[in-house]
Amino acid sequence: MQIILQLTAAIARRGSLVSLNNFLLRKLAEQRANGVLKNKLVEPPSTVNELGLAWQKAFPSVKQVPLIDITEDTVYAEIRTPCPLKGSGDLTACFRMMEYDRAYLSHFGGNFVVLKSQASSGVNCCKVAMQFSDRKNDTQLKPAHLSVAASDFMNGAEA
Repeated sequence: MQIILQLTAAIARRGSLVSLNNFLLRKLAEQRANGVLKNKLVEPPSTVNELGLAWQKAFPSVKQVPLIDITEDTVYAEIRTPCPLKGSGDLTACFRMMEYDRAYLSHFGGNFVVLKSQASSGVNCCKVAMQFSDRKNDTQLKPAHLSVAASDFMNGAEA
């Protein structure tokens, strides 16, 4: 698992050739997601709780990705696996690395959002949320990489 994280982090952090890197990460994520789906019998989820449980099956240990809260339209979880981006401040690379989770959940009509990232200073585990993309969701999720970009822009930082 750590080798895959190191590889995807290296690709995600490359500022040059962004289009090629995004393409490579997307293809790698799709391949991994399809492989997991073929090897594990995952029933299509019908509730947000089942969506979270299906997501957990994509990982070697559910202890590393516990579900921490479930509301009517959203399941919240943590990713406790140590991240190579930890403390780097590179939330855009984090977004790119999470392509696997988005690809995996898309097979079930799910949407995956990183709310807090280990790439941020002082964050020890990622906080993520999942919803069905084809249902009315009253909970509006704010992706970490957009929140930081917006606050940086408002504070006069260059994009």
